[in-house]
Amino acid sequence: MIYEHPLAYLLGLEGIALMRAFTGEHDRTFVEARIAEIRRLLDDESLAGPGVDVARVDTVSGYRAWSATYDETPNAAFDFEGVVKEIVDPLPAGAALDAACGTGRYAAALAKRGHRVVGVDSSPEMLALARERVPQGEFLLGDLHRLPVADDEVDLVVCGLALTHLPALEPVLAEFARVLRPGGHLVIVDVHPERVARGSNPAVRGPDGQPGRLPGYRHLVGDYLRAALEVGLQVRRCEEPQGAAADSARTPSETVGPWEQWPWSLVDMVPEAESAANAGVPAMIIWDFQSVGG
Repeated sequence: MIYEHPLAYLLGLEGIALMRAFTGEHDRTFVEARIAEIRRLLDDESLAGPGVDVARVDTVSGYRAWSATYDETPNAAFDFEGVVKEIVDPLPAGAALDAACGTGRYAAALAKRGHRVVGVDSSPEMLALARERVPQGEFLLGDLHRLPVADDEVDLVVCGLALTHLPALEPVLAEFARVLRPGGHLVIVDVHPERVARGSNPAVRGPDGQPGRLPGYRHLVGDYLRAALEVGLQVRRCEEPQGAAADSARTPSETVGPWEQWPWSLVDMVPEAESAANAGVPAMIIWDFQSVGG
């Protein structure tokens, strides 16, 4: 069980902002404003109540709950698909695996480019949507640790927004390397570890209406590198794009938003601290690896 408290989140942002000031990024006026704001937050009765006990939800259950609204829900992670396009477009069409394919967003783009697409996901509900979206593709129920794909079967693997749900990268990257042909590419898109550390893990509601959160693990840049190099994958490109800049002109909110919107509904209460805490912090990490096995 996770215990989430709005005051804890806001004080966390203030703390990160103050640490950045401590290293010289902001002046005395900024520091004094942060300390005064912390005092106001501690005195704010709307933040004085209890937090929320949040269940850890496995990915199969979580994406079952999310599947009905997944494609309609705004997702900032999709803003960086242009980088993926830059990597994939120069590659010749061949056999492509969309690993953890979800509703088939990447599968559709790959099929449009002429690839023979196989999608694998652990969620039957997401797979059903992918089959509707890409009727010419083959979509299989499976786990990233045991892909239902033969050795050296594909020229390209794309895996989006899945690896932060897993506690370890090594076994999954070994599976990707197993199914890739020599010279094939692996493209990974996921939430940056700095954003995971700031609570960027998907929230869902269970059948009983209780709040839940999908697993979120903070894999450092070095973790990806070590796992990839160990199985014969070489780095061809790495990007760490930033999210949209915070709007310093926002007016602080007067009320705490509903649980589903935390922490996003809270940041307007501390706009300067949020802007300072997240300035220059990447939103995503995008990798292009190439198999050198043979």
